[in-house]
Amino acid sequence: MKEYIVSARKYRPMSFDSVVGQSALTTTLKNAVKSGKLAHAYLFCGPRGVGKTTCARIFAKAINCETPTDDGEACNHCESCLAFNEQRSYNIFELDAASNNSVENIKTLMEQTRIPPQIGKYKVFIIDEVHMLSTAAFNAFLKTLEEPPAHVIFILATTEKHKILPTIISRCQIYDFERMTVPNIIHHLKMVADKEGITYEEEALNIIAEKADGGMRDALSIFDQAVSFCQGNITYQKVIEDLNVLDSENYFQIIDLALENKAADIMVLLNNVINKGFDGGHLISGLASHVRNVLMAKDEQTIPLLEVSQRQMEHYRQQAKKCPVNFLYKALKIMNDCDINYRQSSNKRLLVELTLIQVAQITQEDDSPAAGRSPKRLKSLFKKLMKSAQAKVAAQGTTERSLQADVEEHVTKQPSTPSPSIPDKSAETKPTNAQPKVRISSIGMTFANLSKSPEKPSFQKEDTTSKENAEHQDFNNDMLLLQWTAMCNRMPQQMAGMAARMKNMTPTITTFPQIEVVIDNEILLKQMTTIQRRIRNTMAQSLHNSDITLTLRLAKPNEVKKILNNREMLEQMRTKNPALDKLLNELEMELV
Repeated sequence: MKEYIVSARKYRPMSFDSVVGQSALTTTLKNAVKSGKLAHAYLFCGPRGVGKTTCARIFAKAINCETPTDDGEACNHCESCLAFNEQRSYNIFELDAASNNSVENIKTLMEQTRIPPQIGKYKVFIIDEVHMLSTAAFNAFLKTLEEPPAHVIFILATTEKHKILPTIISRCQIYDFERMTVPNIIHHLKMVADKEGITYEEEALNIIAEKADGGMRDALSIFDQAVSFCQGNITYQKVIEDLNVLDSENYFQIIDLALENKAADIMVLLNNVINKGFDGGHLISGLASHVRNVLMAKDEQTIPLLEVSQRQMEHYRQQAKKCPVNFLYKALKIMNDCDINYRQSSNKRLLVELTLIQVAQITQEDDSPAAGRSPKRLKSLFKKLMKSAQAKVAAQGTTERSLQADVEEHVTKQPSTPSPSIPDKSAETKPTNAQPKVRISSIGMTFANLSKSPEKPSFQKEDTTSKENAEHQDFNNDMLLLQWTAMCNRMPQQMAGMAARMKNMTPTITTFPQIEVVIDNEILLKQMTTIQRRIRNTMAQSLHNSDITLTLRLAKPNEVKKILNNREMLEQMRTKNPALDKLLNELEMELV
């Protein structure tokens, strides 16, 4: 049986022209060989699998070629080229700095530089992964690297240029290798497949190229793996199954469903994807890349930025026509936030589901839009249920907007009468059934109309609604405390300090509907007394009881509670609850 050689070694370039994706660098190196203007040290930098070591070997062979071609390539016929091809050349040395990174290894290398070449012009030392050398080894290498013998050339290769000492970099000519593009990788894989007699689908090669992430060696390794799995017929379905890659059709379906606000269908699709063993974070990152590609496909200028096959590019164009730009921008923002918070989330699936629901609701109309602002909450997944619920609420008349609408309609239908505070004789002589005019501003008393100056607040008059419109609903302490807190939250910004102190108070019902507030600070008592009428009116409107009376009084000495710190609070809880004390002792926990 013939010995098997992996594609990365079997189809390794042997000349500058066969190097893929580095035309600018190979042209520079060929011109240097033709002109004979060679530096004493070169530094090849770039990501893995882009041809750094390969170009170093081709360059070393071309330097020592006895009869180079006119364009700077090695002839492959002279003794030096044959010796290199047969791996018996004594003029070209390769050193792996990852395993030979000590000072002793560098000293041994320096001793070899003193011996001139037997065949050819130069001794070439290729040091791979040079960033792995220790600092002491770098320092031992400095002097020789700066002024080597005339017959010595160093070629250093590294994937991490930033780890090399600046003194080393300053002594070298630097060549930065580029990542392989997807079209270049696909083109090379087609060439390999044709030579090996392997059939393929272009979409399958595109998946391999994307999986390689810019490395040709990685692409060839994945290609060999796919060939073994597919038995010589590389198809799209078999490749995504072998490489465990999520089918891109899922991303197209999610975006189509999101445009139709079908969040429930997206949840079903997400569940199917997770059941296949894919991670939710992987789905979000892939969907973000997909949305980015759709955004690029909307403009002819940015279409070349898509590193996909022609068939896939056309698919992106069709979806881009259906997607508004604003939708794509917001979707990218939402998914980027999910990607940032994914690692810290304790419930990762819920985070992914919420993210997809938000994406599905970007184009959905707001359920209850505010004036000029969209609500910062998830919209209803079921519009019909939401509409029926809103109709029910409107019928019951519980919303503030419907209440105001009813009052406005009532006011417009009633004839205007003089204010009851000014006696009118004509009104006495001509009796009428007209009701006193109701002012909208007097309903729903809040702090919105307080004076801008906290020292001189101006107050509205008491509620002028007639007795027929008075309310007498019952309420308890829980409802009272809830509305009290809501009132404090609505207080204007200039009264934020007073509102914060009022939140710590607990209003109580003494004799229904009388409300009492105990204040432990005389200064605060005086401040609240100035707005006592407004507080009473606000609570009466919020609790729907116009009979409410409000009493403010200073707390007695025995009613003033001591403010406890964390340790005192814990001790009090342990005293009241022996089970908590036992739990803390069992777990050996203490408050730090």
